[in-house]
Amino acid sequence: MPRPIWRGAISFGLVTIPVQVVSATESHDIALHRVHAKDNGRIRNRKVCELDGNVVPGEEIASAYPVSRDEVVPLTDEDFDHLPIPTAKTFELLAFLPSQEIDPLQLDRAYYLRADGQAAAKPYVLLRDALERSGKVAVGKVALRGKEVLALIRIHEGALTMHTMLWPDEIRPHTGLAPDQDIRLTDEELQRAEDLMASMSEVPEEELHDDYTDALVRVVSAKLEGREVEPPPATEAPSAQVVDLMAALEESVRKSRRSRGEEPSEPGARKQSGGTAKPSARKTAKAATKTATTTAAKTATKTATKTTTGTSSKPASASASTPGSRKTGNQAAKKTASKAASKTASKAAAPTPAKKTASRTRKGA
Repeated sequence: MPRPIWRGAISFGLVTIPVQVVSATESHDIALHRVHAKDNGRIRNRKVCELDGNVVPGEEIASAYPVSRDEVVPLTDEDFDHLPIPTAKTFELLAFLPSQEIDPLQLDRAYYLRADGQAAAKPYVLLRDALERSGKVAVGKVALRGKEVLALIRIHEGALTMHTMLWPDEIRPHTGLAPDQDIRLTDEELQRAEDLMASMSEVPEEELHDDYTDALVRVVSAKLEGREVEPPPATEAPSAQVVDLMAALEESVRKSRRSRGEEPSEPGARKQSGGTAKPSARKTAKAATKTATTTAAKTATKTATKTTTGTSSKPASASASTPGSRKTGNQAAKKTASKAASKTASKAAAPTPAKKTASRTRKGA
């Protein structure tokens, strides 16, 4: 655990929590030296006194406030430790707010808060559990690293963390950055964008890695071994203009789902529950209507034919057994079948869910 950079107490109401502030992050950047390109000689930044021309070691360097070009007011560590402000040794909490009210632009650096001593354990847990139950974060002020800053306290895996914040007037205005012309989007374009966001709802684990540092290490290793480094394959620069926004969104959705082993969505298919694309209701209803019409026609014709056959097999009058009467019976059977098929097809074409329509048609047939 790194050394504390600040020791003091969190104060809210009459509750005081002695804490130590330690850095929550670390850098893995590769440190590079600046050298003379001609002979690789090291180039250093020497801190030289302007009065005597001598190099000044770090322990002899102090701070001073410039009053004019030739006059400064020296400041010592004791001066900073005894600043006449309450936040010099106390983190004064000002408010407890919902986390969504904090603008991420204001967040700066992250630190852990460590309970300082046994007496700090209970109030530390009290603040932690109260924040967790309320779902809020604490905002206050503290003097840190030679200046007073806004800070936010929240919970991270059971520990209190502190994020220093920028003051509101340190955030630059965004005037003129966003397009000011009237841009209209269709519902289909927004739906495709939502489909794309849904297909990218998780960050791939393999992407949570610093590829730049690894590539730099490989380049250095190759130079030490006298090997040539193969350049990466050439890639086309992204176009500044999108010719067809819908086509680009649809292809992006398919590409994202393929990369995750999912079935690509069909063009024009809306995302259904479960994340898989299904045939449109119009296509399903059309197929069900066609099947229902054919089935109903066959069933009605068969029924009508059976009825006619059964009637002709019974004793009947002479007029019923003549060729003309048989022809009339066949025409009646065909007419009955046609009416049944039309009635069934009309039901199938009604604006009901495809599966329900097909089920009712089969049941009626």
